[in-house]
Amino acid sequence: MTQWQQALAEIKRGLEEILLEDELIEKLKEGKPLKVKAGFDPTAPDLHLGHTVLINKLRTFQQLGHEVIFLIGDFTGMIGDPTGKNVTRKPLTREDVLANAKTYQDQVFKILDPAKTRIAFNSEWMEKLGAAGMIKLAARQTVARMLERDDFKKRYANNQSIAIHEFLYPLVQGWDSVALQADIEMGGTDQRFNLLMGRELQKDEGQRPQTVLMVPLLEGLDGVQKMSKSLGNYIGITDSPTEMFGKVMSISDDLMWRYYDLLSFRAIEDIAGLKQQAADGRNPRDIKIELAKEIIARFHSNADAEAAHQDFIQRFSKNALPDDIPELTLNIEGDNLPIAQLLKEAGLVESTSEALRMIKQGAVKLNGDVKVEDSKLTFEKGSSTIFQVGKRKFAKVTLA
Repeated sequence: MTQWQQALAEIKRGLEEILLEDELIEKLKEGKPLKVKAGFDPTAPDLHLGHTVLINKLRTFQQLGHEVIFLIGDFTGMIGDPTGKNVTRKPLTREDVLANAKTYQDQVFKILDPAKTRIAFNSEWMEKLGAAGMIKLAARQTVARMLERDDFKKRYANNQSIAIHEFLYPLVQGWDSVALQADIEMGGTDQRFNLLMGRELQKDEGQRPQTVLMVPLLEGLDGVQKMSKSLGNYIGITDSPTEMFGKVMSISDDLMWRYYDLLSFRAIEDIAGLKQQAADGRNPRDIKIELAKEIIARFHSNADAEAAHQDFIQRFSKNALPDDIPELTLNIEGDNLPIAQLLKEAGLVESTSEALRMIKQGAVKLNGDVKVEDSKLTFEKGSSTIFQVGKRKFAKVTLA
């Protein structure tokens, strides 16, 4: 296998799509360092593991000798990326954006090599473009073209508002590629429209169009929705070691392999070996522990990973209840309260239907060791019980 073929195999690991692969091969064959761009709007102060799927791939390019540009969208962040949104984003202030950008830089270097990373801010060229330049840029595309974008199309069809400045977002992101003369731009699969805009604008400017690499969106702890802080299904890279460990251990066995493929730095052959061990009867829990420790060591230390493992064994594997269980009192009108309603009012589930589903899955326990099997179970006024939902939600509830 040639050097470029080895590089291509490593780059393609975990990717969803390449546009266009022939172009990427041609660029790799040239043997020159490529400019690899990825943009991040600092809309929240912390990154989660979903963000690191892309950052991990940037690390791969660094290891292959290419130039990585970590682009902080301090200008686009004040517009707000409309991708996947059914309403206009609330604009951030300049102060919010800069504060969040600082924490992004601190966190990203837990993965990337700072000596090999170029940090860029797109306000550098966008502010120089000025009002006249922005009008000329806006003239490059039509409203009809913008409405081809899926989220805009849906909002328009549903009579939901689309602010004019939201149309500018893909154009600004595309102009970033022109300003940086990017050879490659990376993003999530939901960024397809924006990423291709960069290719179009580069062609208009006489540049060689960037190759687009799209990474899949990482599912959150629920295994359904993409990882998101707003959905509460995330693992933050600033989470404590014990919190990280507990969250990783809470994912399903099937989702574990998805996390291994997209988050682990282990060799492909090693992961294949773990899958074979599971097929041969090894407990998936033990394989999940290895994943949890790898992730914690990356963002904290090996010692923290081991301490979190021991804490997990003590608190969960031995059915020990945590020391900091929240306590609350619910005032009820009648003499008793059905368990589904109790769990909802205690804040352990979002709805009674979720409570019933968790009971059916065997995920509700009483006082640490009694699994609830009867969804019609009721609790009398004056009772005091410790409820556990899933592996991480606890509450001591007294009915009054």
